Amino acid sequence: MTATAGERLFARYAHAPNSLGYCGPAAASVLRAAACGRPATSHEVGRVARQFSGAWPYQQLIGELVGLDPLSEEVGRAYWTGSALTETVDSRRLGELLIERFAPQAGHYWSHLTPELLPEVTATHAFHVLGVYPWTRLLPVDAEAALSVLDGCRIRVGEIQAVRADRLTVAADALTWDGVRLALAPARTEEVAFTVEEGAFVDGPQVGDLVAVHWGFACDRLSPDQAATLLRQTEHQLDLTNARLTR
Repeated sequence: MTATAGERLFARYAHAPNSLGYCGPAAASVLRAAACGRPATSHEVGRVARQFSGAWPYQQLIGELVGLDPLSEEVGRAYWTGSALTETVDSRRLGELLIERFAPQAGHYWSHLTPELLPEVTATHAFHVLGVYPWTRLLPVDAEAALSVLDGCRIRVGEIQAVRADRLTVAADALTWDGVRLALAPARTEEVAFTVEEGAFVDGPQVGDLVAVHWGFACDRLSPDQAATLLRQTEHQLDLTNARLTR
């Protein structure tokens, strides 16, 4: 059987960091198969998803707070790119539950998630990247390296400029740092992959299409509304993070 829509969504966004060895178990083949609609059982994808110490706690708690399956498409979309559902999540309660249930067992990985970070919490991947990860705290030390990691890890909107067999040229948003605040610069052109041996994560890409970019990989096609929501959520998270940075 093939994975559900929610499991495919998780696989699309989790694949790139997993294939690079950054997140989750050694399960690239399961994620690739699920993302491309190849046979991958719900048991396989669910087992793998629960071993992502970054993404899974959010999807688990978002699902709990809104009364949906953590691996539903609705919860996945809310977490990875933002959606109307994201706005219904009590961010402070989410943060409190993350601190209570996950921070003690995750150790150094979650060391920055303390009560002082609660004003910055949102039910999105952008919060995890900008708030929980250490990289915003390293900007004064090595801004170039920190910006590279932050842009790689967060989900970005890319507009396709050119299509090749296994690569896309996209214009994608990027972060800047002026020594005090983070901001989004005008889109810059870069090349990203979008295929694996099992198939393409974005079927039939065309110039002008919008895609989600994660760690140099076009993992999902976005509608204009989804892209606008992702940008809006990113800007909102930057406002919250900048409030901490400027302190």
